[in-house]
Amino acid sequence: MAIILGIETSCDETGVAIYSGSRGLLANTLHSQIDLHQLYGGVVPELASRDHIKKIIPLIKECLNQAQLDKHQIDAIAYTAGPGLNGALLIGASVANGMAFGLNKPTIPIHHLEGHLLSPLLNVDKPEPPFIALLVSGGHSQLILVSQIGEYTMLGDTLDDAAGEAFDKTAKMLGLPYPGGKYLAKLALNGLEKYKLPRPMIHSNDLNMSFSGLKTAVLTLINNLKQQETDKQLKQEMKQNIAKSIEEAITDVLVKKSLKAIEQTGIKRLVVSGGVSSNLSLRNKLNQQKNITVFYPPLDLCTDNGSMIALAGHTRLTYAKYDYNFTVMPRWPLTSI
Repeated sequence: MAIILGIETSCDETGVAIYSGSRGLLANTLHSQIDLHQLYGGVVPELASRDHIKKIIPLIKECLNQAQLDKHQIDAIAYTAGPGLNGALLIGASVANGMAFGLNKPTIPIHHLEGHLLSPLLNVDKPEPPFIALLVSGGHSQLILVSQIGEYTMLGDTLDDAAGEAFDKTAKMLGLPYPGGKYLAKLALNGLEKYKLPRPMIHSNDLNMSFSGLKTAVLTLINNLKQQETDKQLKQEMKQNIAKSIEEAITDVLVKKSLKAIEQTGIKRLVVSGGVSSNLSLRNKLNQQKNITVFYPPLDLCTDNGSMIALAGHTRLTYAKYDYNFTVMPRWPLTSI
């Protein structure tokens, strides 16, 4: 069975992994740029690209050492070709194609979202198509019908801000560190849903989602509460309750839309992937639903990583090419692959 080296550089994490068709995931290395971008409160594309340049070769070497493999034992190299930051994508694509050319190995360009979508296949308990996929991250909130691997139909999409973006931006309003989603979820653990926030489009007839109105509502709430305090500052208990209210609003929408997709299609298998799939409140709500089976990636592989790209590369091995004239696609609809 083939051994695939996977390279992920779509944004602010450099991920390299090796996947074997017979033995599964052999090695996984990751460098996060959170500390680098935290100073600016968001990803700085040029800094992201420069950091990928520094880290990618050492991570490849480390990955080969973990797997106890020589580079010549790799059968193909998969890399994220899009969507993502143009400069960051070019770093991974350049290294993948240059390395493949030197080793006389084929390359496999991978759609970043397909990597996330397939990441639950890294578990022992794997979903079998057809299934519904809820893909929730900083840039996407999508519901996708997966008829078979490689055959995708968009059922619902983000009209403006994605769920992960709403988590991060409302966390910033609360003064939490970047990226704020995980800090908001931690704060919400000790909070109560004392503030009723809107659930945008939760009752719409379609499966599309929108979270920009929720952000506006949170900002208004925070400003009003500050005005009521003599020191114009939010108390810790208030922050906890706001965080809990935000989390409940976002996850209610995601669950409602997912169940509606299941009802419309009659498919009882749901895959939840992307960075927001690590949210425990979302998982708890979905796990409580009857008559459906829900699949998630491993908790440590919900955010961007090389493992999902190596796995996706293995599923697309028949598309491997000895063609090193690569093109990255910062904008690339999943349904077009």
